[in-house]
Amino acid sequence: MQTLAPGRLLELCLRLTKFKKENKELLTYLLFEATNDQAYINSIKCTIDEAFEELPKTNLYLTKKSLRKTLRITNKFIKYTGSKQAEAELLIHFCTCLKKSDIPIHKSNALGNLYQQQIKKIEAAILTMHPDLQHDYAKQLSEIN
Repeated sequence: MQTLAPGRLLELCLRLTKFKKENKELLTYLLFEATNDQAYINSIKCTIDEAFEELPKTNLYLTKKSLRKTLRITNKFIKYTGSKQAEAELLIHFCTCLKKSDIPIHKSNALGNLYQQQIKKIEAAILTMHPDLQHDYAKQLSEIN
């Protein structure tokens, strides 16, 4: 990539953005939002909040599907940042929203397993952080667990 002319590199990037939605979203993150991670994290939290407001709570099957979709979108955004801190913060927010909702997560094995899997991901992300951050996020995790 270093040997390519800047014009050719730009041409390749623009061609890449034409094909997949994820490529466009990643490029948008890298160009416009990577400089302010906290604002990006807050916008994702708002997206998560909106998804929880729209959950169909009358049918547990549809609720599970919607939760999986929300989690899939959250994980996609986490992948863009590549930050364990963002991963922990967003997954803690997801689990907090799940706990605050009136969804009976312990009545369904699938939902209980989904919740426990996110707790494990949060714990794994926390272990890779600086000790000061570990303490802060571990405290938040203990509040939802």
